[in-house]
Amino acid sequence: MRIVGLTGGISSGKSTVSNLFKSHGIPVVDADVVARDVLKKGTGGYRKVVAAFGRDILLDSGEVDRSKLGQIVFSDPSKRQLLNRLLAPHISSGIFLEILKLWVKGFKVIVLDIPLLFEAKMDKWTNPIIVVWVDPETQLQRLVSRDTTTEDDARNRINTQMSLDLKRTKADIVIDNTGSLEDLNEQFRKVLFRVTRPLTWTEFWLSRQGALSALVSVILGVLACKNVYGRL
Repeated sequence: MRIVGLTGGISSGKSTVSNLFKSHGIPVVDADVVARDVLKKGTGGYRKVVAAFGRDILLDSGEVDRSKLGQIVFSDPSKRQLLNRLLAPHISSGIFLEILKLWVKGFKVIVLDIPLLFEAKMDKWTNPIIVVWVDPETQLQRLVSRDTTTEDDARNRINTQMSLDLKRTKADIVIDNTGSLEDLNEQFRKVLFRVTRPLTWTEFWLSRQGALSALVSVILGVLACKNVYGRL
């Protein structure tokens, strides 16, 4: 199995690239979706977060008010680190479970869409790593326009993440999304060709098909040995 890492920054266009993979039949494990699931009422992550941040972060329904929680952690680095520590084990387990489901279904290539791919040290499990990059000014203006916020607020949110310039130095593939949607689609076609190339032998043996092939080989080997020893 080939596990492709996909990351970027806020308003870099990573979600657009993620949707392009989906539209071409490549399954995507979205860490943001997993994170929402682990915060649902009654889960272990929910109980830890409520215990740490208090019931003021809850909606009338009892669910976590993600907007209110986001305002708290974006304005306080120590609380942001606390939230990451509380949820990281649950998110990692959720991601692993989603990968396992796709492995069982026989998918040979999957994409891990993880905003904090490097920060969470999950880049070591992915190859190749794709970073969706834009220049700082474009990122700022897109965020201001998207969220109808001030430049200062947008800049503060951007600064809570690893810079895109640093991320691109760690990437195997960089998608420059400063241009038009047509430019992005053209780059994506080249990326799609690269990530869907035939699996290496290592990737093949890690796939379901490879595991079944290995199992069949072991069974045939055992049966062959039994026949040999049975004639002695």
